[in-house]
Amino acid sequence: MSIIIENEYTGEILEGYEGIIHEIVEAALDYEQCPYECQVNVTLVDNGTIHQVNKEFRQIDRPTDVLSFPAIEYPRPGEFDWLEDEGIEYFDPESGELLLGDIMVSMDKVAAQSEEYGHSRRREFAFLIAHSMLHLMGYDHMDDEERKVMERKQEEILQMKNYTRD
Repeated sequence: MSIIIENEYTGEILEGYEGIIHEIVEAALDYEQCPYECQVNVTLVDNGTIHQVNKEFRQIDRPTDVLSFPAIEYPRPGEFDWLEDEGIEYFDPESGELLLGDIMVSMDKVAAQSEEYGHSRRREFAFLIAHSMLHLMGYDHMDDEERKVMERKQEEILQMKNYTRD
């Protein structure tokens, strides 16, 4: 598995952030029983950068906590069996890894939301990575039922790795 991390954040960085990324990416892939070695790109930024990207790609003129850019259009979330026959373009020809997509996290939002929700920065950061990984595997939260499924899954992933709200 390849996790490519770019730290563009110039503020105080969360200690151990690389380990959290690796731990949660692997846990999410295991949870969804992904049968492939995967590649994920994670970029850490400030509110200004994520605001610009949010405006450009989503036409939302404000900063957000995390953006996900899935590389795959899934017929059904979390199902990988079709890829071997129909999804050859989603695999890196050199490494053979499944190219899941990109995650962009605002470290400013991690700090603010951890305070707002009363839990650690580590937990908030792990939550945002789990949330984005589910997006990269085809999940969304556009309606109430999808939202409930995502919330349950991300909470179970975090519980597996002991990232609790306390």
